[in-house]
Amino acid sequence: MADYRKTLIVKPGAAVRLHDLDPDEHGGRANGADVAEELAEAQRRIGDLQLRLYAERKQSLLVVLQGLDASGKDGVCRHAMSALDPEGTTVTAFKEPTKLDLAHDFLWRVHPHAPAVGEVAIFNRSHYEDVLVVRVHNLVPEKTWARRYDLINDFERLLASRRTKVIKFFLHISKEEQLSRFRQRLEDPTRNWKIAESDYLEREYWDDYAAAYEAVLEKCSTADAPWYVIPSNHKWFRDLAVSHIVASTLEDMGPGYPAPTVDLGEIRRQYHRAVAEARGEAPGKKGKR
Repeated sequence: MADYRKTLIVKPGAAVRLHDLDPDEHGGRANGADVAEELAEAQRRIGDLQLRLYAERKQSLLVVLQGLDASGKDGVCRHAMSALDPEGTTVTAFKEPTKLDLAHDFLWRVHPHAPAVGEVAIFNRSHYEDVLVVRVHNLVPEKTWARRYDLINDFERLLASRRTKVIKFFLHISKEEQLSRFRQRLEDPTRNWKIAESDYLEREYWDDYAAAYEAVLEKCSTADAPWYVIPSNHKWFRDLAVSHIVASTLEDMGPGYPAPTVDLGEIRRQYHRAVAEARGEAPGKKGKR
């Protein structure tokens, strides 16, 4: 079994050139059917470990999803994360900031959505938009967004100090694959609602976004909060790799069921007494005829 945490991680301080990373990579697997059992096993592990995490309530997990339009962020939430119990899971999609958001520091709208102990939080887009979109479209001066890399690292370090493990996924697709997925949105009535005018306008900034993402990956992949570049032209491989990394991360966190807070011996006695009463066999009562 491949260890995708080793093969897909961005090592802290490493230079990243996205054009050297093949978005069509699929680990030598044939197709989705070829990995169905492996994916199901990874999701079983996620479900079991999340239940332990929720019961333990000592630590938490934050999963950050980033990628260009149509890279599969929603798909990862629906498929790779499908084993997560809604109780104990939150998903936040960060859209264009509101006037109220802009009246505060750029992390103001993000911090309230960080996971509480026992929770798994998923960010569909995230605080990284403030060093991506704002850079590409010159929404703030360079001296402003350039300072944010360190502030983001400090923010994620703060989360780590509170036993929140942060893992971040960049869903890497090719320009050709993006156009193919845009065509599917046009041809499939059930996907028409996903079409936005900005989709094609943003394609004009493809190289600028690539440069912005390379800076993010180089400056903000840390031991506390690593980045993984997930080849995502093949949706089934994307889901497999993400599921493996999430499951392995949870295993390393080692959540366990807490000790009971009640006297189990007394609870058992109460249970057996209740059963006897239900049967009409409680002491001092005649049994049913």
